[in-house]
Amino acid sequence: MGLRICISCIGLVGNVFLILSIFQTKFSRLKSFELFLLGLAAANLEEIVIVNIFDIIINQPSTVSTWSCRSLKLLTVFGEISSILFTVLISIFRCQKLRDANKRGNLPIFLDSIRSAWLVSGVCVMLSALLSIPTFVINLQHLAENITVNNSDCSPDFFLCREDYYPTLNCVYKYLFILVCNFLPLIIVTVSGCLIIAVLLSQRKTMTSVVSVSGTGQFGRKSKGLRIQRSTVGVLAAMALFQVDWTIYLLFQLTSDPTDFPFWAEIEFFISTSYTSMSPYVYGIGNNLFSHKNFIKK
Repeated sequence: MGLRICISCIGLVGNVFLILSIFQTKFSRLKSFELFLLGLAAANLEEIVIVNIFDIIINQPSTVSTWSCRSLKLLTVFGEISSILFTVLISIFRCQKLRDANKRGNLPIFLDSIRSAWLVSGVCVMLSALLSIPTFVINLQHLAENITVNNSDCSPDFFLCREDYYPTLNCVYKYLFILVCNFLPLIIVTVSGCLIIAVLLSQRKTMTSVVSVSGTGQFGRKSKGLRIQRSTVGVLAAMALFQVDWTIYLLFQLTSDPTDFPFWAEIEFFISTSYTSMSPYVYGIGNNLFSHKNFIKK
């Protein structure tokens, strides 16, 4: 419990600080990337808060209402999916920005437009809501119309698809969820990461070949390139953290039954919350949002 509280506090501080940093230094000239970071931080924050409320309620000796249990599950899955989709959006955006940058020059891509960024962010939120609604409908079907349920029945297992309870609808949702919300995003992030690394290696060779060229203009372009590379390395580090966490999650979901592990809720908590807690620090440091100057201002 102490470790859960520590990780949750780290995540709360990191996500709140990332949101405040963007609002204070970037909001007047908000760009697409900062908007995506805001969406990610908000989703992370919502998931951490709801997961801890969920944990407090189900560990109370009293009963919890059916609607409360369903609502908490829906909000938890909504935050989880939103965090995943915004991570995918960030990886696609950064990959598009870097690919063919030399040929494109200063011409913007589709997601550079702030209107387009708001549009795709809204689509991410809508998809998260649609994909999380089934948890509100199917999770507690076996409880019929009970007004209240035992806290043991309000388990953090979102699918309730196990050896001793195997309803078709629940299990269809489970594997559809794993495919659409875990496996497919993992593939997209992995492919985007590989493309970004290839572009960075190519840019590194180009910068090395012109390192002997002097001049103020060349120095300015080189400094700008280094800043972009630092930001991209931060994105890559966050993507790597995402890949590790959700690969472990997939392995657990596909190879084990939650009833086989008495600490399944804790395992799932640490897998999902480690990304939502650590990613704001990785993005913030990589994009110079977690600088000493900003810390003093806060």
